[in-house]
Amino acid sequence: MNAMRREYLQALDLETWVLRGPSAAAAASAPNPADAVLDWTALRERVAVCTRCALATTRTQTVFGAGNLQAQWFIVGEAPGAEEDRQGEPFVGRAGQLLTAMLHAIGLARTDVFIANVLKCRPPGNRDPAATEAAHCLPYLERQIALVRPKLLLVVGRIAAQQLLASAAPLGSLRQKTHLFGASAVPLVVTYHPAYLLRSPGEKRKAWEDLQYAREVAARV
Repeated sequence: MNAMRREYLQALDLETWVLRGPSAAAAASAPNPADAVLDWTALRERVAVCTRCALATTRTQTVFGAGNLQAQWFIVGEAPGAEEDRQGEPFVGRAGQLLTAMLHAIGLARTDVFIANVLKCRPPGNRDPAATEAAHCLPYLERQIALVRPKLLLVVGRIAAQQLLASAAPLGSLRQKTHLFGASAVPLVVTYHPAYLLRSPGEKRKAWEDLQYAREVAARV
């Protein structure tokens, strides 16, 4: 802004604003384009010290993900719960046991798949992830998927499915369809979250249908 224009604005009692660059704090918490080239070790280290959102102040530890680094199936959940936050592992406890049983039913062991969440930190009180939190974490998940190069993404639960597909559609309308995720167009299939199935065991039949559908999709890739 030149001096003459500033004088005019001041004469009119108008406040002048100067565009500034991002603050150091904002720059430190922003997603880094370099995430897309990290190897497994560097990615794990970056996640462990991440401060991109306020969840860094309430977590016990980050929950990076676990499993086979060359898995054909990549399981994606919503966010860590209290037990995951304590142990640093995804899908432990009763929901994790049910997920293991679901995989076993279609001939897969947990050691055959890779499991991660959209969020790497637990939201306080197990509340739904905020859109901004998911946006900060998504580059980490995208890099994990790129490194594993799975044949199939199996997304469990409405929240995770809506976040990955950028959709507000209910889970029922996302089931039994082959969606595509990311630049590499990885086939993505949606089913119920194991924690939901524990509360609503009558829906297990539908989840079994989804697993069979997912197996068919993976076999065609």
